[in-house]
Amino acid sequence: MSDIYQDGHRRLQEEFDTRRLAGRLDEEIVHDTITPEDRAVIERADMFFLATVDPRGRANCSYKGGEPGFVRVVDDRTIAFPNYDGNGMYLSMGNLLATTEAGLLFIDFETQRRMRLNGEATIDRRDPLMAEHPEAQFIVRVRAREIFPNCPRYIHKMKLVERSRFVPRAARETPVPAWKKGDWVCDVLPAGDPARDATRPVLDR
Repeated sequence: MSDIYQDGHRRLQEEFDTRRLAGRLDEEIVHDTITPEDRAVIERADMFFLATVDPRGRANCSYKGGEPGFVRVVDDRTIAFPNYDGNGMYLSMGNLLATTEAGLLFIDFETQRRMRLNGEATIDRRDPLMAEHPEAQFIVRVRAREIFPNCPRYIHKMKLVERSRFVPRAARETPVPAWKKGDWVCDVLPAGDPARDATRPVLDR
């Protein structure tokens, strides 16, 4: 069995009489190696949610999107994904540097499936996978501690209409977001920010 449950979990499991159920789920579905089924979910994904925590215990959750396959299974315990240009706050990535704790939630809204992967993350600007991801700032690798599917009953069924036009693609100039052209922010952009390039296309979304 894993050590996924802590005191708070146990208190609620006792209150609602789910400790036996929780124990069985831990025994049967929680694992720490990536199965072929897990790999299919991960490498088909074009988005996931990333939960992190700072040294004070304060949580942050962010959305990460890309082309299908932007999250790579490196080995049976490790996944990797690129970090692209964002708003410069680095809330999630800064938390990973500080605490390494990462929780990823993959959801396929068309098939109504979801999967969790929790583990420890590292960040590397010289990772060999950098060459495979145009405009990546660095690569994040997460070594899995717990992997498990979740009950799909509350997932709303949705279909993809269009992938984001801001996702970097090879041999194509990536547009910049219109908000980075605003008077309130343009004077504090980093020297190498793509928004400083007047020839770049600009899109609202």
